[in-house]
Amino acid sequence: MVSQRARISLSGTDPKKVDLVCKQIKQISERTGVAMSGPIPLPTKRLVVPCRKSPDGEGSETWDRWEMRVHKRLIDLDADERALRQLMRIQVPDGVNIEIVLRS
Repeated sequence: MVSQRARISLSGTDPKKVDLVCKQIKQISERTGVAMSGPIPLPTKRLVVPCRKSPDGEGSETWDRWEMRVHKRLIDLDADERALRQLMRIQVPDGVNIEIVLRS
């Protein structure tokens, strides 16, 4: 019986990189035989910054809208010591944030 579970939250601007890390976590759970639920895709945050195209304020008001999307995934994993050690050795690409919280 496993008393603890690890909640892993992944976030990043590139969904392919986030899904790549999810795939690595899934392979670890299959190798170690621990139960895994997820990845659960959470709603994508859209950060939009409108700014004027013309730097001096002359002319017609034309705007550029710069946008950054933040993709999030949530994974629950049984906290087996061997699985957690392998989890710490995952190569996380740039632009992907990973947060691991142990819960009872």
